[in-house]
Amino acid sequence: MAETYLDSTELVLNMGPQHPSTHGVLRVIVKLDGEKVLGTDCVIGYLHRGVEKIAENRTYTQFAPYVDRMDYVASVSNGLGYCLAVEKLLGVEATPRAQVVRVILTELNRIASHLLWLGTHALDIGAITPLFYCMREREYVLNILEKYCGARLTTHAFRIGGLQYETYEGFEQECLAFCDMFLPKADEYEELLTGNRIWVERMRGVGILSAADCKAYGVTGPMIRAAGEKWDLRKAQPYSGYQNYDFDIPTGEFGDNFDRYLVRMEEMRQSVRIVRQAVAALPAGPIMAKVPKVIKPPVGEVYVSIEAPKGELGYYIVSDGSTQPYRVRVRPPSFVNLQALDKMAKGCLVADLVAIIGTTDIVLGEVDR
Repeated sequence: MAETYLDSTELVLNMGPQHPSTHGVLRVIVKLDGEKVLGTDCVIGYLHRGVEKIAENRTYTQFAPYVDRMDYVASVSNGLGYCLAVEKLLGVEATPRAQVVRVILTELNRIASHLLWLGTHALDIGAITPLFYCMREREYVLNILEKYCGARLTTHAFRIGGLQYETYEGFEQECLAFCDMFLPKADEYEELLTGNRIWVERMRGVGILSAADCKAYGVTGPMIRAAGEKWDLRKAQPYSGYQNYDFDIPTGEFGDNFDRYLVRMEEMRQSVRIVRQAVAALPAGPIMAKVPKVIKPPVGEVYVSIEAPKGELGYYIVSDGSTQPYRVRVRPPSFVNLQALDKMAKGCLVADLVAIIGTTDIVLGEVDR
């Protein structure tokens, strides 16, 4: 559809929802002047499944596996946030051993999430080799998760009050072996990409989002850190004992695609640091706190947020004293970060839009929860 506007010819184009580079069923209505993007409008809802409404018709324990299906690339983080929220309602805390195992699995899952992002994003821009390399290393993490709880993707690793499963024999050794193997591989990814002229030209100065814009839109995670803000909930509002670990918060300078790439690369290395410290500090003891068999939190409401791979993942739960939550509201980072797409895309080219969606790192299961 072409229309005349201010003596120029505009074109309105549908990108998606069946487009491989929209990373799910996202439909972007793009207004173009030639190949220049004048504006975008995101149409979501193609994957809607009503997870929050389902919560009102399930017990607290029954609903726990549903959260793994939102950001299915980082299901361990989803489960951690939900368990922490219900535990806060109950007034209980996971045991020291359970907290450390939670940190190990969550950080391994952060690496797996970033690896999938890096491989698919590189593929969007035209580099196919990094996808094979990233999938190869991600497989090691999935193998550890599968050995631990039997699942690879929608990993239901935690339970309200701690863990259902004790770690398997050789768990610590396999985690450390992965850390030793992974760091040289991360350097290999950077050798392929960071100095690559095509990669730099497609990424540097494209999709700029300032720190002020991030705050205005509620953008969190690697995107706000790429804009120079040292905001990480693991440091700002520590949970699960993160205050006991020594790690850095990587930040960028310009808030463009390239900075978001560099931040995520460094985040994977910091996750390796955390995993090594957690394995060294893993205490003996029980894996479950004393939680009643029938969970009936007292009347009240609670909001708990964690630093998921894509940003702040929050759970707001209202209890009416029954075995089922009265209301569950999820604050998913993919959904909130997607708001900023129009701001980042204006003035760019259609090809740049593909790169911008990639560095936003969205999962539509979380957007359309």
